[in-house]
Amino acid sequence: MAETKKTLAESAQAAIARTILGYVQGGDPDVQLPKILRAVDVLMPNDYLVEQRALFHQVIDDPDNNWMTLLRSLWTDIDPGVREKAIENFLVNASLIGLRRQDAAAAEHGCNVPWAMLVDPTSACNLHCTGCWAAEYGDRLNLSFEELDSIVEQGKELGVFFYLFSGGEPLVRKRDIIRLCEKHDDCAFTAFTNATLIDDTLAEDMLRVGNFIPAISVEGFEEATDARRGSGTYRAVVHAMAVLKRHRLPFGVSCCYTHENAASIGSEAFIDDLVARGAKFAWFFTYMPVGASAPTDLLATAEDRAFMYRQIRAFRKTKPIFTMDFWNDGEFTQGCIAGGRRYLHINANGDIEPCAFIHFSDANIRTTPILEALKRPLFMAYHDNQPFNDNHLRPCPVLDNKDRLAQMVAASGAHSTDLEEPEDAAALCAKTHATADHWAPVAQSLWEEGHWTSGPNAGRRK
Repeated sequence: MAETKKTLAESAQAAIARTILGYVQGGDPDVQLPKILRAVDVLMPNDYLVEQRALFHQVIDDPDNNWMTLLRSLWTDIDPGVREKAIENFLVNASLIGLRRQDAAAAEHGCNVPWAMLVDPTSACNLHCTGCWAAEYGDRLNLSFEELDSIVEQGKELGVFFYLFSGGEPLVRKRDIIRLCEKHDDCAFTAFTNATLIDDTLAEDMLRVGNFIPAISVEGFEEATDARRGSGTYRAVVHAMAVLKRHRLPFGVSCCYTHENAASIGSEAFIDDLVARGAKFAWFFTYMPVGASAPTDLLATAEDRAFMYRQIRAFRKTKPIFTMDFWNDGEFTQGCIAGGRRYLHINANGDIEPCAFIHFSDANIRTTPILEALKRPLFMAYHDNQPFNDNHLRPCPVLDNKDRLAQMVAASGAHSTDLEEPEDAAALCAKTHATADHWAPVAQSLWEEGHWTSGPNAGRRK
């Protein structure tokens, strides 16, 4: 961070944080990791991330668990400069400094302030994936570098130091993304990418800037991936992973599970293959039928979703990879994270949306500052209604809670941002009514069963 951007308290935090970064440079993670965690405990307020820190203490106290294997791999597999920059930007800037700044802004303005922003540099893409929501925007929209830079500048004022790019295919704009990484070296950047544009030249740029980590979209093994993304896509994904691993660069995957591929994505063989190829994290999303012509037969069934719920929790006990399911992990985030509560989405037309899957807006970055958008009716509707269900395994105002989105859109006067074929919010919600009905009793059973884990051991809520 630039020193002129810091408060006195933040400067004091940063000074202590330099001690953490000194430990990161050490050669033995079994020695350095306990030192890092003790320093974090000193820096972090007692009521911040209590459960997460407790879990990390469990991990570090048990040197033989799978999570310690994952943490050690950050020393053995990753370029030291990239590792140091990632820990500085995620742990120090985005968490230690960013969380305090976000909380202060939220309290001052009475609105949600996000931890991360998802931004579409472009709507253009070199693939045509079945059921892709991004395709509904069209393929000719772009945010200029100056607009992207302004988004980051506005975000940092609010304490946001983590930016994700989607699209379209964001690496169509990889030169501008690298420029942003260079200019904002205090931020962490990632991109949901089909990986077809990852090559040695980009890998060398990533090594140079140190603060860009891709999340490669993959739908399972070759048959499942190519069925949705096109022939040859899986081979391109495997090639990109090999390039990144050879350059000692961290990467993860983004997996959308549907009724057709849940068995593949949720298999132990698939997770083991990702670990062997060098992936450090796997983020899971369930398919949403966004867009007037989006197919509904891809929607995961209640049985598919329960399968993923159990599989991912099982993997957390045994596999050295960080996994997250953005629907089924609602219990760890106390429900929906959209609407600025943890993140927001800005599309390639500049529309500020509550979520990547919610293509409705009442503000645009070209006319409305981000802070003002957070105080506009649509985002305040999220703020005032979250969580949308006391059962946090039913977090979503579309997929899990019938017509909640339509009610908020109607009350706020928000409009569809789909420039190809504008979609009515009530029509979108109606497509998921049966899915919500089928999931509700299953989610209730899982909620009452009370299984949970986000670390090396299973625990119980009760």
